[in-house]
Amino acid sequence: MNLDLNGKTALVTGSSGGIGLEIARSLAAEGAKVIISGRTQSNVEEAIADVRAGLPNAELVALVADHGNAVGCDETLSLLPEVDILVNNLGIYEAVGFFDETDEAWHKLFEVNIMSGVRLARHYLQGMIRRGHGRVVFISSESGVSPAPEMAHYSATKTMQLGISRSLAELTKGTEVTVNSVLPGPTRTKSVEKFIQDVFPGLPTAEAERRFMSENRPASLIGRFIDPKEIGGIVAFLCSAHASIINGSCIRAEGGLVRSVF
Repeated sequence: MNLDLNGKTALVTGSSGGIGLEIARSLAAEGAKVIISGRTQSNVEEAIADVRAGLPNAELVALVADHGNAVGCDETLSLLPEVDILVNNLGIYEAVGFFDETDEAWHKLFEVNIMSGVRLARHYLQGMIRRGHGRVVFISSESGVSPAPEMAHYSATKTMQLGISRSLAELTKGTEVTVNSVLPGPTRTKSVEKFIQDVFPGLPTAEAERRFMSENRPASLIGRFIDPKEIGGIVAFLCSAHASIINGSCIRAEGGLVRSVF
């Protein structure tokens, strides 16, 4: 399917690796000018080289910024006053028992996972509504609807993203702007691979993933880790005109591990 994103400018936060990088790649493959962002110059340059290796004609812009704080967001808004597509992908997590989750840990996850998207959407969504077209996508998680006991603070931020996304969608009536959230399940990224190795030390990666899915996510219908490219394709579709009737929705891309018909 040709998603025809030519002429569109997309900002994907936290796109120097993992799911964010694959979202950036998918958008670039469909013709969008993609702003690849990360906290260090080296990581951003490496990500751009990675995308260009397969898409030599991709229109990519490097952005070194820490969107996990107000200063970084303000710097970005000053450099890039308008975008057509905003993908709030930036997020952090950690597995910590609830009784060991400090106030500082809660505040840090809230600042990065919630306020980064709030600050950017507060600015960019106004421009989209004024122009009458645009896309905002929040990358949430299956933990937003099926909270993980070992990550109460992370799960809480992911649930909150769903409420924010729906609230912002209500502001888009009468326009061609949409705001949606995507809920990935366990996805094979470098940080997740490290997390799985910490859970099952000494096991080969493939065996550790199998154990994690069978013991920690047994409800999964696909029974495997998701490839980040699969999430990238879904987000690119949501950002296209083909998805113009999808607004205010939570797109469950979690492999069927959430047992709910809604």
